[in-house]
Amino acid sequence: MAVAAIDFHRWTREEYEQMAASGFFPPDARVELIDGLVYDMTPQSSGHTTSVHLAAEALRPAFPGSYLRVQSPLALGERSAPEPDVAVVTGSPRDYRDSHPSTALLVVEVADASLLHDRKRKLPLYAAAGIPEAWILNFKQKALEVYRNPVDGEYRSRTVLRAGESVSPLSGPGISIGIADLLP
Repeated sequence: MAVAAIDFHRWTREEYEQMAASGFFPPDARVELIDGLVYDMTPQSSGHTTSVHLAAEALRPAFPGSYLRVQSPLALGERSAPEPDVAVVTGSPRDYRDSHPSTALLVVEVADASLLHDRKRKLPLYAAAGIPEAWILNFKQKALEVYRNPVDGEYRSRTVLRAGESVSPLSGPGISIGIADLLP
């Protein structure tokens, strides 16, 4: 028996924000808009939360004139509002009072259960937006995946670093961050 082709609706960022403002999502819902689709975000383990805050603390000295947003939306195009675990953006919090930032210097995703989602759905968004660097802190491998050189919606460079190694952000090359310092 053949299955009928049924289209689905892709939401715009504006529609998504209106739904959120009108109370469409429960107050405790953790959702994000990726390429027009609303995804439930996986629950955070205590290790995940610890790594998010460790990453933010480790990055702060590398970006003294920038603003670190933790689990906050980026306005990436008409149909996406991903919420990276950490995003380094220019300016200060008041610069984004009326709209979310549309780019970042660096985004960090802490991934355990969300690893495939982060790799397959979110990384291409970040690359397409021209974000020069994206990190995935991979819990399963106890490693940091560093993605750089975005071209045509994908990162051309991928480096995997493990505990005992360190990384220097592209926009903060004078700083060295130990991978072990990012893990809980």
